[in-house]
Amino acid sequence: MLHRLLPVIDPRMYTAPVHEPDATVSIRYLGTAGFVVTAGQHTVVLDPYVSRPGLLASLRPLVPDAERIARLLPHANDVVVGHAHHDHVLDAPTLCAQTGARFIGSPSACNVARAAGLPETQLLETLGREDIPTGPGTLRGIPSRHGRVYFGRVTLPGTIEAPPPWPPRIFHLKHGHVLNWLLELGGVRIVHVDSADFIEREMASVGRADIACLCAIGRKYRPGFVRQAIELLQPRYVMACHWDWFLTPYDAPPRLLPGVDLPGFLDEVRAAGSTPILSPFEGMVHLAPCPV
Repeated sequence: MLHRLLPVIDPRMYTAPVHEPDATVSIRYLGTAGFVVTAGQHTVVLDPYVSRPGLLASLRPLVPDAERIARLLPHANDVVVGHAHHDHVLDAPTLCAQTGARFIGSPSACNVARAAGLPETQLLETLGREDIPTGPGTLRGIPSRHGRVYFGRVTLPGTIEAPPPWPPRIFHLKHGHVLNWLLELGGVRIVHVDSADFIEREMASVGRADIACLCAIGRKYRPGFVRQAIELLQPRYVMACHWDWFLTPYDAPPRLLPGVDLPGFLDEVRAAGSTPILSPFEGMVHLAPCPV
């Protein structure tokens, strides 16, 4: 299989766990661009993707692994999707159906949720730039664009104008309107950048973040990706995401996405004045609000 040709990440590369005194928020990494953010009894899940069908399975209709989703993600209040490619949206409708969580995303992403059978009462469409209450915090979509990665092209561009077939095939899931996210929860400001690009003027409107979750592959395909993001957000921490080959089974040792230079990414974060975090799947970060 192709994934066996890709390097397995050396566990020694993972950074030391972060657990700040008086932490109010925990962040758990799910691989790809997925995170679980919890403050008290409230949980927001960003871009969950734990089914991870392999290369051959990805050539067939994509069926979420409902058992694995339920096992790894038993609780969710809001499930947030940055764009409608399969490695960001596939598991979100099943997670919402299992937990009763609200599905939040672009019109294209919500059409995927409709295809999966979620009722309108569980959907919230947004184009960004609006504050959405989420439990004791707020959530705001930051309009963005999908990175031009392999061969200098955007993969599966366009919008999903109507609910696609369910289960879908990969080519049904165009990216649609792309959103990064600002999540303020437990006094902690989290910015989630799930693709290999961003719009500078939109990011500049966000203000300072406590932690930025940055798509590691963006460093290869967007000049100044890491440095500019840190200059705009001034995060205390930068947590790497979207560095793993997402066709590798969830329970297998993670392999590097082609083109990702993790040592270079971590070094560039440090050089830009922030603290990098490289977490294994299921790794946890515990943060406290930044003192004023």
